Amino acid sequence: MNVAALVSGGVDSSVVVYKLKEQGITPTIFYIMIGMDDSECPKEEDIEITTYIAKKYGCKMEVVNLQNEYFDSVVKYTIDTVAQGLTPNPDIMCNKLIKFGAFNDKWGKDFDIIATGHYCTTTMIGDKKFLSTAKDPVKDQTDFLAQITYPQLQKVIFPIGHMDKSEVRQIALDEKMPSAKRKDSQGICFLGKINYNDFIKRYLGEKEGDIIELETGKKLGKHKGFWFHTIGQRKGLGLSGGPWFVVKKDIPNNVLYVSQGYDPITQYGAEMDLGGMHFISEDVFGEFEGEKEIRLKIRHTPEFTKGWISKNKDIYHVRFDNKLQGVAQGQYGVIYDTDCKLCYGSGMII
Repeated sequence: MNVAALVSGGVDSSVVVYKLKEQGITPTIFYIMIGMDDSECPKEEDIEITTYIAKKYGCKMEVVNLQNEYFDSVVKYTIDTVAQGLTPNPDIMCNKLIKFGAFNDKWGKDFDIIATGHYCTTTMIGDKKFLSTAKDPVKDQTDFLAQITYPQLQKVIFPIGHMDKSEVRQIALDEKMPSAKRKDSQGICFLGKINYNDFIKRYLGEKEGDIIELETGKKLGKHKGFWFHTIGQRKGLGLSGGPWFVVKKDIPNNVLYVSQGYDPITQYGAEMDLGGMHFISEDVFGEFEGEKEIRLKIRHTPEFTKGWISKNKDIYHVRFDNKLQGVAQGQYGVIYDTDCKLCYGSGMII
């Protein structure tokens, strides 16, 4: 079996190589460069560690450059989404368009299997393969893969998906891997050391607008552009007497509406509509009337929300068992079965 392993220099993907060797498989290792330019996000240390892992386990290794493809797809998507006043999810797009898309089109096509360090599993039901949740609920990453296609899923394996993070760390320590004690990466990978607001400012500039209290209409202050702020945001507003939360945006007039208090009711929503619903393996609902019970996530969290889904033409309406904080347009609603195991797919909150 001809296997490619995507290795980033982190502990998870390093242990993937160990797990494959344990099964008698010697993969070809690929390190993908996706930073905005050479100085920001391929880190020399990452490549050094990946090179070490390749030598340690006798694997061929290639550094492949997908920076242009990343900018044209994921970075552009992020800028365009923010400019519309929506909340982007670059991680979902990176997996769909780069790790499982552009990489496969250029290099992965020559391999039978692509192995990644995502915390996910797969489940066979009959002759159909489904994306399913990881053993470690805190590390589960099915929500980040909820836009991949069925051909992409058929080709991928997740060697550490059945393991807790602590088990992965222990293997790395036992094997004396340089990544054993590295912290997990945080934030948006293509930014590297660039501050998010500086990145947004570079492409969208600044435009002063009002901050208004939703309940009273009172003008509280100024902001530098609605695109710097997301629904549910608390920090960075520069207002006294808080906490204040962003609860609404008036895009045409560049106005932010805020509510006061640690738990303002205006932060919460009891329902949402999903457009462009994407099912990974198959449309498990088909044509139906009424509601079906589901579990869902709207952000990266171990917890699932109980809900009910109904359909009106191409729009899927979801109502929640309990109100959710910070439901924002542009985010993805990820749909699961009632056992919180199978990840069916996702749609964009509209």
